Amino acid sequence: MRILVVGAGAVGGYFGGRLAAAGRDVTFLVRDKRAQALRESGLVIRSPRGDLTLRDVHTVLSDTIAAPYDLVLLSCKAYSLDDAIASFAPAVGPSTAILPLLNGMRHLDVLKARFGEDKVLGGLCMIASTLNAGGEIVHLNDTHGMVFGELHGGMSPRAQAIGLVMEDAGFESSASPQIVQRMWEKWTFLATLAASTCLMRAAVGDILATPDGRAVIEGILADCREVAAHNGHQMPPEFDARANQMLLQPSPLTASMLRDVENGSRTEADHILGDLIARGAHAGPALPPLSPLRIAYSHLKAYEARQVRQARQAPGG
Repeated sequence: MRILVVGAGAVGGYFGGRLAAAGRDVTFLVRDKRAQALRESGLVIRSPRGDLTLRDVHTVLSDTIAAPYDLVLLSCKAYSLDDAIASFAPAVGPSTAILPLLNGMRHLDVLKARFGEDKVLGGLCMIASTLNAGGEIVHLNDTHGMVFGELHGGMSPRAQAIGLVMEDAGFESSASPQIVQRMWEKWTFLATLAASTCLMRAAVGDILATPDGRAVIEGILADCREVAAHNGHQMPPEFDARANQMLLQPSPLTASMLRDVENGSRTEADHILGDLIARGAHAGPALPPLSPLRIAYSHLKAYEARQVRQARQAPGG
């Protein structure tokens, strides 16, 4: 199976690097600068699950893609989706499967509209990773897993074939017959974590140490669960257990979106929070204007507006 990994960043580079090290046929779709860096230094992963330096990395530029790939692994930021689609479109043929690892749901609508529903799988990953100043992939926690499946449910031969390719590749992976439900579960959890930690600019433990911190997290979680339920996705008991452990017990846990805010970077607020709010209004009663989730979203949009204003006011802006 010929696999094209779009980018060689914190997520795609990690999973693609592990797959390549396991002997799979992996090519990274990158820009000139990243291709040069990979030629010079290789693809480097620093991880509690084992470091890896991959030499002779196979790379391709968008304008040099010569034939379709069997599987396209996509893990870009949501706001870069259109650019990513333009770059890998030449790699999509009649039998290509596209496996996106983005959070939320909007990207599925965009990909299906562009390539057709039969080309697109559902997927999610569980990993915290980043690129350091030297371009190395730094794995920040002990978790590194991937789940995927057919959007219409069930277990297809295609999903089973991809499962075999992912098996024993240096990370946990599984094909799910209910991938859309699994994606909604992750979205509900992640939106709660992102909204809570960004609104309060603090880790879960710090929020819980405040007089009303627990109520803030619980209020945001209730909003997210309500939207999921209106869209036909109730959270199962195992979700409740995980949410209680991860969101309502003191810990240093934060969302990567908070790191984006602290670094003055662009966020995925529209994709993770805004689209969730919009889907709630489409499928059921809209969340009230002062609901915790909407307040958190407005907080992030105010941050974005300030970033734009300051950029315009800067010399040369």
